[in-house]
Amino acid sequence: MSIQKNISYLAQNIPSNVHLVAVSKTKPIAMLQEAYDTGQRSFGENKVQEMVSKWELLPKDIQWHFIGHLQKNKVKYMAPFVSLIHGVDSLSTLREIDKQAKKHQRVISCLLQAKIAEEATKFGLHIVEIQKILSSEELKKMKNIKIIGLMGMASFTNETEQVAKEFRSLKSLFDQTDLAVLSMGMSGDYHIAIQEGATMIRLGSTIFGARN
Repeated sequence: MSIQKNISYLAQNIPSNVHLVAVSKTKPIAMLQEAYDTGQRSFGENKVQEMVSKWELLPKDIQWHFIGHLQKNKVKYMAPFVSLIHGVDSLSTLREIDKQAKKHQRVISCLLQAKIAEEATKFGLHIVEIQKILSSEELKKMKNIKIIGLMGMASFTNETEQVAKEFRSLKSLFDQTDLAVLSMGMSGDYHIAIQEGATMIRLGSTIFGARN
């Protein structure tokens, strides 16, 4: 199937309240342009330098989502244009985003990344840490960032009940906040994520085909 057909299929088959982020990491400009021409406007990248070079070449109404693990020293490169940073997992990273956003007179939206998977390799904050950040006085003083939601990645497993359980735990935490965005679900598990209450999904191979 073509990129155009894949996006059209998703538009017809995911609920209208679920925002689709096309994960375009490693994909060439031509593929992103094809998705853009089909109407896709949100693209997710996991390397800052790659995102910057694509931003320079593609239409300026694209919303760029940074979905990788963020190193603080890279924030300055994307601060002028990034729409949403998905994987914030420390207060010190929030400080740096706030500082760089201020330089460009912007407010950058962020998601706090929760650790819901059982895999040790996954990054993220524990529930108590998220609650602590959300209620902290320091956060209230940061005027150039806005935490709009939570993000989490489930374990990479065929055990669908385990994946559902992990997503459910994040939804339970989300329901205790007044945040608007719950980003969970990728190509292998987005159906489960939507069933469990995701409002944003990040799809790569489902749109662009399998990685080389």
